[in-house]
Parts: sequence; structure tokens; C-alpha cells
Amino acid sequence: MIKFIGEYISKVDDKGRVVFPADFKALMVGNEEHPDMRLVIRKDIFDSCLQMFTYQEWERESEKIKERLDFFNVDHAHFWREYMRNRALVCADGKLGRISIPKRLLDEIGVNKEIVFFGNDHKIEIWAREVFEKGSPDGRGIEELAKTLSK
Repeated sequence: MIKFIGEYISKVDDKGRVVFPADFKALMVGNEEHPDMRLVIRKDIFDSCLQMFTYQEWERESEKIKERLDFFNVDHAHFWREYMRNRALVCADGKLGRISIPKRLLDEIGVNKEIVFFGNDHKIEIWAREVFEKGSPDGRGIEELAKTLSK
């Protein structure tokens, strides 16, 4: 499994194209297990960011969630539909390493001109730069959260 680490700022052009970080691209290209450059982008359920997964990780993640659902339960069926909404399949272009993120997804997270690609282990989060630099959206300090996890 690919582990994404680091933060990278990229400018967004009028068509939603951005340069995919070379360090992330190298992880994908140099990985025999994941030679596929397809990426799935979706709106995060909890935060004002996008989540980006390798196609293989997306398959694994969505299958894990689907296994926990009963599609004869209307709430589960509605959850799955919403979970699958607001996603896109993109592929980094071989020459420049650019990807095109649908404008509707960029608008949903409030992107103006710049985004931050944030490597979050098995996925990449994409944030509007202004939002990312403000820090934790819920105001909880990391120290308080760490205390609850240590119990």
C-alpha cells in the first residue's frame, strides 16, 4: 500500500487543472504493486476538503464500507448513495503530471486559486489553501484529542 506523506501547494487554473505533486506521482509510478495512475477524488463527509485515493485504495476502502451495509435497510441504501455522490475519476497526465479536478468539487471546498495536497497516509486530502492554513476546523486542540485516545 502506498503511504502519502507531506504537504504541497499548487495553483489551480481556470479549468481546474493542477500539477500533481512529483513526490506523490513518484510513489505511484515507482510502485510495481500500483502502476495505475488513476485516482478517485470525493468530497469528505466531515470536513471541507476532498479525499483522493489511488484506484486500488478506493476499491479496498469502498468494499470495506459496502460489506458493513444492508442494502435492504433504507438508511444504509441512502448512506451508500450519498457516499458515492460527488466523486470523480482522474488520471495524471504523463508529461506534466497535471490532473483536472471538476470545478463543482473545487467550489464545494471553497478553492480560489491555490490548494494544498496533504498526504494523509493511505489517502491525500485536498484543501483550499486558506482553509488548511487556519488549522483544525472544530477548534479542538490536538492535546485534548490525544488525551481521549490514550484512555
